[in-house]
Amino acid sequence: MTNPLLAPWDTPFDLPPFDRISDEDYAPALEEALAAHNAEIAAIVAQEAAPDFENTIAALEASGEALDRVLSPFFALAGADATPRRQELQREFSPKLAKHFAEISANPDLYARVRAVWDKRDELGLDDQDARQLFLVHRGYVRAGAALTGAEADRMKAIKERLAVLGTSFTQNLLKDEADWSMDLAEADLEGLPEFLVDAARAAGEEKGRPGPVITLSRSLIVPFLQFSPRRELREKAWKAWVSRGAFGGETDNRAIAAEVLALREERAKLLGYENFARYKLDTEMAGEPAAVRALLMDVWEPAKRQALADQDVLSAMAAEDGVNGPIEGWDWRYYAEKRRKEEHDLDEAALKPYFQLDKMIAAAFDCANRLFGLEFSELDMTSYHPDVRVFEVTRDGKHVAIFLGDYFARGTKRSGAWCSAIRSQAVRPREQTPVVVNVCNFAKPPKGRVALLSYDDARTLFHEFGHALHQMLSDVRWEGVSGTSVARDFVELPSQLFEHWLEVPEVLQKFATHAETGEPMPKAMLDKVLGAANFDMGFQTVEYVASALIDLEFHDGAAPTDPMARQAEVLEKLGMPSAIPMRHATPQFAHVFSGDGYSSGYYSYMWSEVMDADAFAAFEEAGGAFDPEVAASLEENILSKGGSVEAAELYERFRGRLPGVEALLKGRGLVA
Repeated sequence: MTNPLLAPWDTPFDLPPFDRISDEDYAPALEEALAAHNAEIAAIVAQEAAPDFENTIAALEASGEALDRVLSPFFALAGADATPRRQELQREFSPKLAKHFAEISANPDLYARVRAVWDKRDELGLDDQDARQLFLVHRGYVRAGAALTGAEADRMKAIKERLAVLGTSFTQNLLKDEADWSMDLAEADLEGLPEFLVDAARAAGEEKGRPGPVITLSRSLIVPFLQFSPRRELREKAWKAWVSRGAFGGETDNRAIAAEVLALREERAKLLGYENFARYKLDTEMAGEPAAVRALLMDVWEPAKRQALADQDVLSAMAAEDGVNGPIEGWDWRYYAEKRRKEEHDLDEAALKPYFQLDKMIAAAFDCANRLFGLEFSELDMTSYHPDVRVFEVTRDGKHVAIFLGDYFARGTKRSGAWCSAIRSQAVRPREQTPVVVNVCNFAKPPKGRVALLSYDDARTLFHEFGHALHQMLSDVRWEGVSGTSVARDFVELPSQLFEHWLEVPEVLQKFATHAETGEPMPKAMLDKVLGAANFDMGFQTVEYVASALIDLEFHDGAAPTDPMARQAEVLEKLGMPSAIPMRHATPQFAHVFSGDGYSSGYYSYMWSEVMDADAFAAFEEAGGAFDPEVAASLEENILSKGGSVEAAELYERFRGRLPGVEALLKGRGLVA
């Protein structure tokens, strides 16, 4: 029987035929695809013709198509539906793939051809897009260690293979901790919990085959539990499990993995001539160097900490009225913050949540994309990799633009968090193709027959990830390697964070925030309260994030710590971290940083992008409003369509005329008077 991963896909829009692919197809398909890729590389090297752009740079970009067709569906499943067999395959594939690509990047004959084309770049008459492609390919080979020889080249390959193994182990350990821990609730424990949370806990119990409701470590369950449960001892138990993920001890403990990862990254950077890993990593980002990152984070840290400490005093006084002796603890903060929000803003999360129906928020995101960019979305009756996944065709003026997959509900086989990925990215070369984009979230799934409801924070997450999706959908570049979100790490969050602003546009909420039972729009008084409370508890939110970003930077800007947990404690003490606020991601659960190199030395990028997104949305406000057509056209033309085909700073300056300062961010977060 033909392996469906290797045969042509006779599917609509050339989507992976998930219903025909079994887990046992992946390993043999990968072996064939690796062999095919090696043959393509060998053919490029063996050419008698002198190296030029087409026979070397373009040929490299065209190689590996079979490998892409095997790995794109596999990695979509590995994150969103990770069965034990798929996890086993991922552990098997990671070092194999790392070795494969390390050998290609270290191939001296291949690098000689790339270098030869680079050296005569001024004579080739390349246009801007091809010149950019040549620059990035050459830089990529140099940064991968192609210029290394002998023992140094061998060591670089070994480091990459080991990092791949460690990253996979870190991710799978975290997923196992999150999947294995749960807390059963007796009927009496449901007291004080809103109906939506009780429904979600019962649904989680059903999924786990338990007789009653349970709280899991899914953010969509544990955060509202910490907000609403009056049972302090249960909040403490749940909170301690939540902040201890990856550090429970035993086989899934990530602390030793983090230490080894940091040591290997430092060694890798020094092999390439950099003082430390942060300098290596930031060399290609907008920030450029660690000092610029640290300056931004500290500019935000001090006002955020002042606000958080003032809030901590208020919440501690509230807790004292309930008989809590001593300072407020981490498991108390969200509970008393929710009480305070209700008192000060007359805003009750339980009363608010019925107005944020999942389907309505999806429709809101689609409607904003239509009004801004003319995109239209039609749901298709198609199977995907899981029954919960919804498939949409995206068109503009009747022309196909993209396929969008929405995978919204939490499940035990899905890693935590939310993300956007592309099963296929837009390109003209090496082959013309339209994107297939996936948004993955972890919203609580309701019992059958009930409407899925979101918190305001959930709705913001949906808009955030859809902003990434728009970056992919609207990409209009020649080369796949610079398509969509293939941009500097500290620029990639600009479209996603910018799109969050449309959730706060009053006319959007008036149209789509309708009550799940009555169908009535959100009352204006409640709408005003929602928008008025947008910056509520912002000290907490900013401190937990900036602390994580600073820890990430300190881990990589200098010698790798032998004991990351001790170094984490040392940095937090020096910062004066408020005692009741944990890092958003403590080291053993910091998947952004330790599951791969993506956000390592780069977790700051959310805030770097926020400096721009606050300023970018101001461009709409200064013009004709949130849906100003000229500003929307400029946003698409200068940022969303360009991917990484132009340097990020230049793209932003084309859109806004200048680079922004931190003032708009502080004002937007309510951290300045």
